[in-house]
Amino acid sequence: MMSRLIDYSGRNVLITGASSGIGRLLALRMAEKGARVALVARRRDQLEKVAEEIRAFGGEAVPLACDVGDREQVMAASTRAVEELGSIDVLVNNAGYGHHRHFLDWDLDDMERMMRVNYLGSLYFTKALLSAMVDRGRGWLVFIASVAGRIAPAEETAYAASKHAMVGLASSLSLEVEDAGVHVLTVLPGAIRTPFFDDEALARLPAVARKQMAEPEDLVDEIMVALVRGRRELTFPRWIASGYVAQAIAPGFTRRQVKKQTLVDPDGE
Repeated sequence: MMSRLIDYSGRNVLITGASSGIGRLLALRMAEKGARVALVARRRDQLEKVAEEIRAFGGEAVPLACDVGDREQVMAASTRAVEELGSIDVLVNNAGYGHHRHFLDWDLDDMERMMRVNYLGSLYFTKALLSAMVDRGRGWLVFIASVAGRIAPAEETAYAASKHAMVGLASSLSLEVEDAGVHVLTVLPGAIRTPFFDDEALARLPAVARKQMAEPEDLVDEIMVALVRGRRELTFPRWIASGYVAQAIAPGFTRRQVKKQTLVDPDGE
C-alpha cells in the first residue's frame, strides 16, 4: 500500500480552484515536479493564464472551466480530464469561498451556494474519480478544508458548516479507502493571505487574525511535505493544532477565547 507521494513524474493531477491562490500555487509546484495538471475553476481566462505559466517551463496543463457546485458540470469536467490525461492519480479538492457575516444578515441563497461549492463540489469530484483510483490500487485525495472545520469561529456559520462537512467526508473516506491504496490528506489552514480574503473580508477580520495571517507559499510547502511523508492531516500554521487539545480538555475556556478572537466589534478591533 503506497501512501507517500514522492515522484510526480508521469502523475496526472486535477486541482479545483486552480485559477488563483493556493490552487494555482499547487498546480505550478506539482507541474514543476513533472505532473500533468488538469486545472478547474469557473474563470476560463484565468485558467488559461495559469496553463500558460505551466507551459512556459515545459509542463503540461489542461484548463477546464467548471462550476464545481453544478453536478453535471463536474461530471463532464471529470470525463474530459480523463480523456485528456488518461487517468487522474491525484485529486486536490481546493475550490471554495467564504464570508465573515452575522448569520441573521447572511443571504440564504449565498449560504446554500457556499455549501454546494465548498462541500458538494468536493463530493462530486471525489465520486467521479475515486472508483478508478481504487480499481488501480493507487491514488491520492487532498481536501483543502479549514481550521474552521474543527473549531468553528463566530460570524462564519455557513463557511464553518461547509468545512465541517468536508472534514467529516475526508476523515470517514480515509478509513474506507486506505487499504485499497488510496491515501487521503486533510489540510486545515488558518487565515492565509490569498484572494480568498478580499478588502471587505479583511476589514471584518479582527486585528489579531489579520496579524496572524500566513503566506500561501508556506502552506504549499507544507502540503508537499505532508504528501511526501504520507500524513493524513495537516494544520497550518502548526501552532493552531494546540487549539484542538484545548477544545477537548477545556471547552469552556476555548469557547471564550474563540469568541473573543473572532467576534468583530464595531471598531473592527
